[in-house]
Amino acid sequence: MYDLAALEAALQGTIYAGKLHFSAVTGSTNSDAMAAARAGAPHGSVYFADEQTAGRGRGDHRWESAAGQGLYVSVLLRPVGVSPRALHLFPLAAGLAAAEAVFRASGLQVDLRWPNDLLISTPQMKTSPWGPQSGERKAGGILVESKADRDEVNFAVVGIGINVHQQRFASDVSTPATSLDLESGRTVSRQKLLIALLESLQHETFSLHDPAVVAVIPARVAQTSTWLWNRHVEVHGPQACIGVTEGLDENGFLRVKTDQGIVTVQTGGIRAVD
Repeated sequence: MYDLAALEAALQGTIYAGKLHFSAVTGSTNSDAMAAARAGAPHGSVYFADEQTAGRGRGDHRWESAAGQGLYVSVLLRPVGVSPRALHLFPLAAGLAAAEAVFRASGLQVDLRWPNDLLISTPQMKTSPWGPQSGERKAGGILVESKADRDEVNFAVVGIGINVHQQRFASDVSTPATSLDLESGRTVSRQKLLIALLESLQHETFSLHDPAVVAVIPARVAQTSTWLWNRHVEVHGPQACIGVTEGLDENGFLRVKTDQGIVTVQTGGIRAVD
């Protein structure tokens, strides 16, 4: 269980001070945060739980959230001066924050799979006709929900789920799953991970109103991902296609070179094609 007093003390001086909301059991921390946002909860409010009974990822996929096993947290942000166009970059900024937090708490390197998956790769790389690929296992995911007017973002809820202590997973998932404990070979502190995540998320989202900061996010993600260049992928979603990735555009959309030309994928998910 979390030490709530120690969390409050560690987060003094951040945007989260005095705004931590913990539930032993809840349906979904993102649902809690969205309801709170509509009711006027302030910027920096944090909703986290020991267990979710209806945890969810993108596309209403279920996120397994057993008691005491993972990090289940959603953060309400009310950014000032952020254009609705920048909302596409929120999952990427959150991914950078999560990757930094995982490294700080466990020493593990995260491979970001566009747009919202946190993968851990095996050290041994295999070679395909499209370049090096690794045996990846999913350790976490990001779900961003928001409300925006024509000219500004009213609020964004950044939900992050990370497998920490799990030892077993369902066998019917599209990407094999793992946990930080399994990958690191030791017990990773959820408390330390949560503090690192919140600190990194504040850092990554503080300047999203600054065009210069926004402009470099795609390049920064490319440094933390093996998926953005020369990966043979299948795109799932409204722009379904198969091709080879060619980086992100300035909006954070994925470019995929297909037999019919370049497709700029704005939403959906990707999987490797062997």
